[in-house]
Amino acid sequence: MNEPVFVIHGVANRDPKGFAASVDALRTATGLDMVPVHWGDLGADDRHVTASFPGRTGTPVVPGPRLPGDSGLRDASDDGWPQVESAVRAWLGTAAEAPDSGLRSSPAPDLTVSDGLIDYLADEWTKTEWLRHTDDPALLTEAGRALAETLTERSGPGPAADHGYGGYGEDDGYDGLRGRGEEEADGGLRARLRDRLRALDRVAGAAISATLGRVNTVMRTAAAPGTARFLGDVLVYQRHRDRVHARVRETIDRVDPALGRTPDRPVRVVAHSLGGVVAFDMATSAEPLWTSSLVTFGSQPAFFHAIDPRGGLLPPYEGAGPVVLPPSLRRWTNLWEPMDLLAFVTARMFRLHDGTAPVDICVPAPASGLGWGWTHSAYWELPLVAKEIGTVMAAAID
Repeated sequence: MNEPVFVIHGVANRDPKGFAASVDALRTATGLDMVPVHWGDLGADDRHVTASFPGRTGTPVVPGPRLPGDSGLRDASDDGWPQVESAVRAWLGTAAEAPDSGLRSSPAPDLTVSDGLIDYLADEWTKTEWLRHTDDPALLTEAGRALAETLTERSGPGPAADHGYGGYGEDDGYDGLRGRGEEEADGGLRARLRDRLRALDRVAGAAISATLGRVNTVMRTAAAPGTARFLGDVLVYQRHRDRVHARVRETIDRVDPALGRTPDRPVRVVAHSLGGVVAFDMATSAEPLWTSSLVTFGSQPAFFHAIDPRGGLLPPYEGAGPVVLPPSLRRWTNLWEPMDLLAFVTARMFRLHDGTAPVDICVPAPASGLGWGWTHSAYWELPLVAKEIGTVMAAAID
């Protein structure tokens, strides 16, 4: 008797009608009688997952060191400082001709900066929490310009009493400091540079933290449903696989309660992604679902058995040789797409009961360049997948 093929979906499938439509398309492509097995309603509950996400508190997160060659924030040993120094010297060299920035009433009469002052500034740069990690040319140039403007300001922000903090007095500007002795002048300029650099670092930290916080929130919010359903379904299945197995069994029983119960009435199963793990677990359990032929695509039974032995009738994989599968799983064909990071091969880890290896077939998708997130779902629409399913299931009819 030509029994139907039962089709089990993978993770993140919450739409039984949409899944049924995919099975209908596969039925048309293969010419096989197919029955969809939907268990997505038993998967992860993602309704309130955003409550676990970090909020935008505005608290800066100090960046840690990065490996050489990384883009973006970098370790302080990289060469950001030379660009800042160049910007400082370049700005000082043109400040006399530059438009009034509003930071001074007129160009400073003496724009010579001692190498000792530059060396001091270089040392202070290494103490910044944010600026020393950046390789952004615009940010480094603007930081150098701001430090140069600090050196050429004619006056400070005013008496400390006017501001309520330890500010500079009117005589602490460039002219006032240069009117004193060289040692005292350099000491005053160093203090101004240090404080300006620290202020710039705080501003950069706040800006970067705010940006990263927004990116974090946007990315998590956009990815929340898919991530929760994918990872959540795996976790839920690991904890509650009996409920998922019962759903599969109920669907089969509605067709014929005798199917899959004994060696002489095996079932044929097609399964995607985690659905392949479900079918594999059921076929190799202590009370197995007798399966004449299993076709998996984009699936992970071998990966899961390597990191978490499935139990039932299977010993762990020890690496010395493949695990022999019980006779309750007679044939197994596994389809995988090269760009699908969630697809794994089977022949290296398993042997069927007759000593042959499961068949691994590569099914490259024409649009592989679109990335793994697309290819993991693309199997349903690939003609080669439908062709292989039709061939395998026809051979499974004894």
